[in-house]
Amino acid sequence: MTYVKVREGEPFERAFRRFTKSCEKSGLMAEIRKHQRYEKPSEAKKRKSNQARRKMRKLMRMMNEQ
Repeated sequence: MTYVKVREGEPFERAFRRFTKSCEKSGLMAEIRKHQRYEKPSEAKKRKSNQARRKMRKLMRMMNEQ
């Protein structure tokens, strides 16, 4: 479980921002989104394939810029 100690005199907004960043770093929010609804195995395969394509395009674009 992610937690943040609030420092003395620290505004709530700043502590909350640190908490949300730590949740994102730990992957907690991604895990929650992943389990919000059932994903069929074929949909998961399609999503992973699309992610791989996007990643490859991005890498190719970065290699072409250099």
